[in-house]
Amino acid sequence: MNILDLKNKQASKSMLISRAPVRISFFGGGTDYPEYFLQHGGAVLATTIDKFSYVTVSPFLSHLFDYSTRISYRKVELVNNINDIEHNVYRECLKFCGLEKDIEIHHVADLPAFTGLGSSSSFTVSLLHALHSFKGEFIRPIDLAYEAIYIERHLLNDKVGCQDQVMAALGGFNLVEFRTEEDIQVSRLPISPQRLAEFEKHLFIVFTGIRRKASDVVAQQLQKVSSNTQILKSMRCMVDEGWDILTSNRSLSEFGELLHQAWLAKRSLDGCISNTEIDRVYQIGKDAGAWGGKLLGAGAGGFMLFFAPLEKHESLKKIFANYQVLEVKSNSLGSQIIFS
Repeated sequence: MNILDLKNKQASKSMLISRAPVRISFFGGGTDYPEYFLQHGGAVLATTIDKFSYVTVSPFLSHLFDYSTRISYRKVELVNNINDIEHNVYRECLKFCGLEKDIEIHHVADLPAFTGLGSSSSFTVSLLHALHSFKGEFIRPIDLAYEAIYIERHLLNDKVGCQDQVMAALGGFNLVEFRTEEDIQVSRLPISPQRLAEFEKHLFIVFTGIRRKASDVVAQQLQKVSSNTQILKSMRCMVDEGWDILTSNRSLSEFGELLHQAWLAKRSLDGCISNTEIDRVYQIGKDAGAWGGKLLGAGAGGFMLFFAPLEKHESLKKIFANYQVLEVKSNSLGSQIIFS
């Protein structure tokens, strides 16, 4: 046995912890679905943030118990056959990685699911990364993203796009271009630390209090792709405009105003994207001085992002005193093994 084989064998016998970040998507959301980008090409401008999905994996001595696999999330499942696992992501990822027993897995997250930040894909990416590492296997970040896309879209048959998996796996502040599900190009935003710090200070994020499953919202939108093609094309163009604003000396107020246009465009895709409460929250922020903003994720609930002048943030905090306000740092690293 050579040194590499020995290290791989040892790695497979130790507990490890993985983490993958969630993201904020600014422009281009909706063009990252194959139903659209296979015909017209798609892109998003997005950043990962310092909120993560964590997975711990450790060996399980099944010969000492009356079950062979233990997994936990909101509930605990103890099974002898992985096909009996109720949690579909756990089940399919274990099967995909060829792990059938003698494993214990736990999941915790900084933020709740179904809030528009891509937490479901963050979990899938973190889990896959942990399972590969548990087996002593190295996987490139982009391949990790491709695997997560395949599992979510083809094994789980979820109506999801392809940006969340890429952002969770690679991290960073990126322009992501979608050609096929196996051909995705990622360009890092060339922005100085000073410009990025200034940009972050304008972010103001509020939880609407509404949680929803993105695939339920998206199902209706996908039925209207052909009739919404021109709107989606305009949303794709906003990706390049947003990139230009951030990488030049243009005023950041233009970024906020572009976000407002992006929200109006997104809102027009389908009636289910917004509702009376979401419209009310958005108008409160605009009236308080925000240049613009948008609902994060597929729509119908989750976090609302505002982009506002620094001098307006105190008034925003007072106005939204009864809401949960999320403070974040952008440009976080992609999926990592943080303990092994």
